[in-house]
This record gives sequence, structure tokens and C-alpha cells, in this order.
Amino acid sequence: MELLRLREAARELSVSAPTLKQWIYRGKLHTVKTAGGHHRVPRTEIDRLLFRKPGRRSEIALRGKAQARTEGSGLGHIISGRNQLLGRIVELRTVGLLAKVTLDVGGQRVTAIITRDACRDLGLKKGQTAAALIKATEVMIIRPVGGEL
Repeated sequence: MELLRLREAARELSVSAPTLKQWIYRGKLHTVKTAGGHHRVPRTEIDRLLFRKPGRRSEIALRGKAQARTEGSGLGHIISGRNQLLGRIVELRTVGLLAKVTLDVGGQRVTAIITRDACRDLGLKKGQTAAALIKATEVMIIRPVGGEL
């Protein structure tokens, strides 16, 4: 079982180390403790949070962060579109019938305007992992069924 240090895991998940620690304390991320009491994150937990198939070697180290975010996300079986950008919700603003959802995708921001109902139905919250599905000039937000952080 491959274990990552917190900083390495945080970098792959595009979050800060303190955020990762909060996830550990809240039970959203399972870790293994070393004899010295340090947390190590199993590769399977990184794969789960990035919607990758278990056991798949990290493509970030092999191909670069931006390309790995769009490939191997594990979302292909849910929807046929392949232009998916996996990221973390950094801003969520609802005004009237619409919601503005902003994802951080490898340091770049992608914004989508969706209905308030769609936002509610997807259960979108700031800090969650989600994917932007790009089709022509439209950007849609998708989440896997049962995929929780």
C-alpha cells in the first residue's frame, strides 16, 4: 500500500495541508498513523477523492498536473462527454434562480452558471470535488452518485 505524506497528498488534491488535516479530524479522509504519530494518506484515499479507479498509478507524476486532472478521473462511466475538468469548488454564489459555481482546476478557475435547483440537487458545497463538463460554449457541473468527500 502506497502511503503519502500530508503535503504530497494536499498537492495532489489541490488543497492546503491545513485543509487536509481538517478533513482527517472530521473523518472525511482516512489515514494511517506512523509509529511517531504522523499521518500518512493511502493512495486509495487520493483515488477516491479524485474519482479515480482504485489501484491506478498517479498520472500527475508521470504526465503533469493539468493533463492528469482531465484524464483518468473515473467519471467516464457516468457520462459520455470526455471534456471533463476535475477540480475543487472554490466559490458558490446563489442569486435568484441561478447559481454561480467556480472550480479551481489545477490553479485555473472555471465558472459555470447553473440553476439554483441543479445546485441544490447536486448538493454542491464549497470545498467539494466536482467536474466541469465542457461542451461547445456551455459548462455544466457534474458529481458522481454517492461520491462524498
